[in-house]
Amino acid sequence: MENHITIPQSSLDFLVQLKENNNKPWFDEHKSDYLIELEHIQNFADALLKELSKTDVLENTSGKKSVYRIYRDIRFSKDKTPFKHYWGGSYTRATAARRGGYYFHLEKGNSFFAGGFWGPNASDLKRIRTEFGFNSEAFREILNSKSFKDTFGTLQGEQLKTAPKGFDADHEAIDLLRYKQFLIIKRFTDEEVLSPMFLEQALDTFKKMRPFFDYMSEVLTTDSNGASIL
Repeated sequence: MENHITIPQSSLDFLVQLKENNNKPWFDEHKSDYLIELEHIQNFADALLKELSKTDVLENTSGKKSVYRIYRDIRFSKDKTPFKHYWGGSYTRATAARRGGYYFHLEKGNSFFAGGFWGPNASDLKRIRTEFGFNSEAFREILNSKSFKDTFGTLQGEQLKTAPKGFDADHEAIDLLRYKQFLIIKRFTDEEVLSPMFLEQALDTFKKMRPFFDYMSEVLTTDSNGASIL
């Protein structure tokens, strides 16, 4: 990889200060610092987008646009602190044929890259469960592969406490049927985030999500007989 974009220590340190001084006067006073650090994150996001676009088709046109705003939406939140204390961003896979999205979260002591389906709608959830109910072997093969286990450990996400409607509690795929979200997450240490190898590690993590995305895309773009619904 030709790109040697790195994340500097100052980008994580700024967030720590912001967390301790989460108010508008402090932020306004340090706006120039914020803009310097934001540029580092946008450059990283841009380099990652360019590399990832070699292996996937994404809607995002720039790293700048893929980085989330630092301002929190506090309208419906009990927490009224105005700023996020992490750098976050995402890439959306393009067209209805490619399902799933890539997400990154950078924060001192809590950095991770994630992918999957955070809030699947009722019809998508039903279709996924129908597939698991019929045959969960292909999905289990992905979850049990060395690449998946070494990178993500296990599938994560909220689960029902009981069996979903229409399925028996002793169904052989009940462990998968209970999921309401389908998330895969890899955590990184601060040392890894600040390392010159981090862009390569980040790209590798996202690339390893592809079998999971390809499986889900196949399921969500076909009916239960396997015919395309696009």
